[in-house]
Amino acid sequence: MTGQHGKPKVAIMRPERYMNESKELAESMGFEAVMVPMVEIAEMKDDGFDGFLERVIAGRSDYVIFTSANGIDFTLKKIPLKLREMFITALNSTNVVAIGPTTRKALEELDITVMGMPGVYSSEGIVDYLCSDVAGRTIDTARSFYGSTLLIEGLRRCGATVYETNVYTLKKPEGKEQDMLIDATLKGEIAVFAFTSSMMVRNFFEHARSRGKEEEAVSVLNRSLVAAIGGPTARTLEEYGVNVSVIPGKFTFRDVLKKVHEQLS
Repeated sequence: MTGQHGKPKVAIMRPERYMNESKELAESMGFEAVMVPMVEIAEMKDDGFDGFLERVIAGRSDYVIFTSANGIDFTLKKIPLKLREMFITALNSTNVVAIGPTTRKALEELDITVMGMPGVYSSEGIVDYLCSDVAGRTIDTARSFYGSTLLIEGLRRCGATVYETNVYTLKKPEGKEQDMLIDATLKGEIAVFAFTSSMMVRNFFEHARSRGKEEEAVSVLNRSLVAAIGGPTARTLEEYGVNVSVIPGKFTFRDVLKKVHEQLS
């Protein structure tokens, strides 16, 4: 369960595009990082995108919510170059909300002004942050196909008209890497498992189930330190019978590792 120089091994299962920064961060905190993606990001465009773009450019959106840096990236990829500057200018004439600091930074790097950010970096946090101000307003959000329904349902209960477009989706990676992670898990070689989405949890256990080892994997995780980035991810782990040891106060990957480090100290 420890690697070189007695460093605890942490399984980091984030999408490929986050692997380098995640590895650097984990190693800077004294972990040995075991890097195996259990989630893959794929672009998509649904029937709601053209309406989203039209409303924003026409100034008919009172609020536009982004729940990840991926949501921003995949939104811009779908907009023709000749309209991107117009889109960004229109965003700066509305109220742009970022779910957390990483998303806020990505927006600001594009010169998009962020009106605000919830105190709790989650769908529930956004609902609590906006609820008193959005009755009768129009809200647009561009996000993952697997985004929490709590955001849309909660804002509608607050009296807002809410439109959602899904600009990317999540898939299950298949390959030798994933098989090797399940093997390492079953051998008890991993000290810490850091789960950052419900989809990641499901994919992990689907891989274990395909080997006929789901119950054994649950048992191993319950003898390890399991971290969840937030409530929804923790609840998914609990549905599989896994006890969650760590949920950070702020729902970022950095805070997940910081909380794990505190727990191990």
